[in-house]
Amino acid sequence: MTVTRFAPSPTGLLHVGNVRAALHNWMLARRDGGRFLLRIDDTDAARSEERYVEAIRADLAWLGLHPDGEERQSARFDRYEAVFDALRTAGRIYPAYETQGELDLRRKVLLGRGLPPIYDRAALALTDADHARFAAEGVAPHWRFRLDHDAPITWDDAIRGAQSFDPRTIGDPVIRRADGSWLYLLPSVIDDVDMGVTDVVRGEDHVANTAVQTQMFAALDAAPPRFAHAALLTGAEGKLSKRLGSLGVHDMRDAGVEPAAIVSLLARLGTSDPVVPTADPAPLVAAFDLARFGRAPARFDERELAQVNARIVHQLPFEAVAGRLPAGMDAAAWEAVRPNLSTVAEAADWWAVIDGDVAATGEEADYVAQAAAAARAIDWSADPWHALTETLKAQTGRKGKALFLPLRRALTGRDHGPDMAALLPLIGRDRALTRLDSNARAQAPM
Repeated sequence: MTVTRFAPSPTGLLHVGNVRAALHNWMLARRDGGRFLLRIDDTDAARSEERYVEAIRADLAWLGLHPDGEERQSARFDRYEAVFDALRTAGRIYPAYETQGELDLRRKVLLGRGLPPIYDRAALALTDADHARFAAEGVAPHWRFRLDHDAPITWDDAIRGAQSFDPRTIGDPVIRRADGSWLYLLPSVIDDVDMGVTDVVRGEDHVANTAVQTQMFAALDAAPPRFAHAALLTGAEGKLSKRLGSLGVHDMRDAGVEPAAIVSLLARLGTSDPVVPTADPAPLVAAFDLARFGRAPARFDERELAQVNARIVHQLPFEAVAGRLPAGMDAAAWEAVRPNLSTVAEAADWWAVIDGDVAATGEEADYVAQAAAAARAIDWSADPWHALTETLKAQTGRKGKALFLPLRRALTGRDHGPDMAALLPLIGRDRALTRLDSNARAQAPM
């Protein structure tokens, strides 16, 4: 069974890059009939907050990305400790004592010599007496994972293809701080093993982490998941912007973006497939294929998201939006105004046009007065708009914009909008006559 996971840290709100990773893993699991798991990476107690945990759950639910299970790293410290002790006994973990300043100086020296700025394993040369001295001085060690230098690190990436790294150019990573807290690398591997994760889709900024973690899986006698590293998102200007990097789910929701629009766009960004706005994710899931992702950065454009959103709104049935519409707005009104909406919230503006008051401008008062008289005589039970305009066309000889625009302005107060044939029956005879009469009596501004 395919098992994927999304592993956010609850140190902030989800942004568009997080959502894309969650979506890819959810789609892969759903396509294969597998399981999609949520893992809360809350090992950083100082920065993790419960409000962000709740926000992550709420955002995923809003997007329709419902996990099949959840784990929290903060509940698994005993498990990490047991693995840590076993790896230390096996010689794969060792203590080191260098300060950050000392490490920075060593990196500068190596760079000056044209060498990779990696850790030189100086701590492996420490004697028992050295360790005793540090302990006596109250200096606690941080802990590094000892990479195996005997063979290259390789894996077949589902997006990037065959990957190969020389472990001697990477450097032994720190896995635990001197205060005992955990860094990301080892707990993530332990969790993937214990949770039975088979596939991990994440950003290409994790490629170096994967190289290190591949050896950690081997050290635990476990097969690594199938990894896929997607190209990172860039902004419309061709580079990652601060705005894009912090564009949160809550920002998009507040802007009236539909979850289906986010899913439709992010599902296809970076692939060779066109973006197809769809309110139903099932076709996107069925067609999801990591082989169709390219290596080039994926361009995220908020204007494209707005366009996709409008097309999604135009697909939404009344039942899907009824709870978000103004009181009294029915299916007929929704279907009339829907083609002119960019967001569902804009329906309230058009409902005010239908059901509220429209200020008279006094423009073309004589023509509008003639229209009011004609409106009293037509049959309102069938198609009042065409009955009215055909009558006026015969009476005045007007056609096109000269015929229609003064009527639209008098009846709606706007130059553009939904089809008047659909709108006028909703406005109704009494309200329409009131608006036409008011406009005919008003004095147009000089």
